[in-house]
Amino acid sequence: MTTRTALLPLALLALGTPGLLRAQQAPIQITADLSEAPRKVYHAEVDIPVQPGPVSLTTPKWIPGNHRPTGPVDDITGVVFTANGKVLPWRRDDEDLYEFHVTVPDGVTTLHAHLDCIVTARVTDKLAVLEWEKLLLYPAKTPVKDIAIQPSVKVPAGWGIGTALTPTDGYDPQNPKGGLTHYAPTTVEQLEDSPVITGQYFHEFALAPEVTPKHYIDVVSDSPEDSKLRPALLVELNNLVRETGAAYDSRHYNVYHFLLTLSDVAGGEGLEHGQSSDNGVGEKGFSDPSHQLAESDLLSHEFTHSWNGKYRRPFNLYQDDFEKMQQGSLLWVYEGMTHYLGNVLAARSGLKSQEQYRDMLALSAAQLDYKPGRDWRSTEDTAIAASILRGGNPAWSNWKRGQDYYQEGELFWLDADTLIRQKTSNKKSLTDFLHIFLGKGGNTGPLIVTYNRDELIADLNQVYKYDWATFIHERIDNLNPRADLAGIERGGYKLVYTEEPTKSERTVAETYARYGIGTNAWYSLGLRLNKEGLISDVRWNGPADKAKFFPGQKIIAVNGNVFSADALKTAIKQAKGTSEPIHFILQSDAFVTTADIDYHDGERYPRLVRVDGTPAYLDDITKPLAKSEPIPAEKKEKDSAE
Repeated sequence: MTTRTALLPLALLALGTPGLLRAQQAPIQITADLSEAPRKVYHAEVDIPVQPGPVSLTTPKWIPGNHRPTGPVDDITGVVFTANGKVLPWRRDDEDLYEFHVTVPDGVTTLHAHLDCIVTARVTDKLAVLEWEKLLLYPAKTPVKDIAIQPSVKVPAGWGIGTALTPTDGYDPQNPKGGLTHYAPTTVEQLEDSPVITGQYFHEFALAPEVTPKHYIDVVSDSPEDSKLRPALLVELNNLVRETGAAYDSRHYNVYHFLLTLSDVAGGEGLEHGQSSDNGVGEKGFSDPSHQLAESDLLSHEFTHSWNGKYRRPFNLYQDDFEKMQQGSLLWVYEGMTHYLGNVLAARSGLKSQEQYRDMLALSAAQLDYKPGRDWRSTEDTAIAASILRGGNPAWSNWKRGQDYYQEGELFWLDADTLIRQKTSNKKSLTDFLHIFLGKGGNTGPLIVTYNRDELIADLNQVYKYDWATFIHERIDNLNPRADLAGIERGGYKLVYTEEPTKSERTVAETYARYGIGTNAWYSLGLRLNKEGLISDVRWNGPADKAKFFPGQKIIAVNGNVFSADALKTAIKQAKGTSEPIHFILQSDAFVTTADIDYHDGERYPRLVRVDGTPAYLDDITKPLAKSEPIPAEKKEKDSAE
């Protein structure tokens, strides 16, 4: 049975309207003080409407988009409750450590809370990011969509602010002055979904001005020149906004802000929100086409989540508060389809070329095809177990498997897209499904509409009648020793391995060499190692595994030469077609050993090659759907010079 349950009332499409708020309890007032962000601490003053008697308050635990309980309760400190100027005692719950219990005295209608949060990531001397779980405090065991709240944000003097929240005091992003800014009332559910970036070097750029609702990219950086985005990038983002309209045939926000931090100190991020996205890359991440390639799908991926993940959300992932577990069995749709569409839209909008799209797809598909853990763990299980698979040590991760529902989902939806195209002689495609599935209800404001597998199948059948239930079951639920390459092959290409890496792989490796990326020996020796020779992973049942190599070892020498990337490549090349093994000296902890790898097939790098005489659906998929704005010559000249 198909479910289409709207979990937020349509009235919330006009969040903050006086009529809506009059019908609710007076809103919580929260002031987030980021003025000491350079000192790695945030503060909050929270006024909560209460009645006398016991009160239970909580901070968020399960953070939407993180797919695990990452609420920073351990960093929330300095908690003090007061009423009518008097400090009140409080006690943490014995079982739910996110919950605080306070007894409110007679005659008190407002409880004041002060809290601090220690912040060690996404903050520098020049910028800061606020995801609201760091400072939120609100009534426990209450649906967060029903809790009204009005935020204010205080930042250092002269700092600009980027957020999808609606300012009520005339804040001008083109002339930021810092200090205190007040925002319109919303709900706890929507405030948690509305991050803030702020910084000394701030710029806001309007995108695709002819499109409604309005779109912006807000940028903060550690250096003043980095926040001045390249004209070519802004044109590509204009195209991205237009392409989403053509691809999804709807918009589910009142305004959209790409929030972007450019810093080598603050750390990376990619977190979706309904009316914005929190994106963080290195300071030069979008400074030129070479740096941009590795980040090319970040903004398009997180933007797509406004439709797929925020508006349409799996029925068991959505919970009415942030304390209940968010179940991940449909993350191959939430994240996997978004991963597919994010890469496709990046190519359609010019954030990367069609060739770069194919090169990066080859890398992703090859990694999945050379992941032995698929012998025992299904794609669905990587989604169900998402909260315990995120992060962690890379040692033996190819056998354990990780968040493979991203890349597995990409191949699955490519498979579905090319199947529809083949069966309809390219007259229909996944875009027709997206118009039904993501466009359900037409244009809305921020809204959550849940779905289940039955609805996916029904909507796919509206586009093309097929046994989609079996299609899904065979690829998602069953064990599949090999990756789903059918979409690539039906799309007119095949995955092969050659002795030279693609141009895109070389570009990414050379651009990010300073981050310690080492030699790609995964498809040859079965080793993942950094430029110093430290082994992070060994492919299960691969040549190095059979030679008893293991993660944590360091290669000291290869074939009598001190280890270097070039020395390892030379050894692999020289062993091709011979019977002589490759000789290694290895260090593990305080011990040194020797080992030989019996491998003779040379270097192997993945790429896609065209299959002559077949429809090039893969190229059709990455062609623009909307009218594209020409990319400035500066970008084209750089591309041709590479």
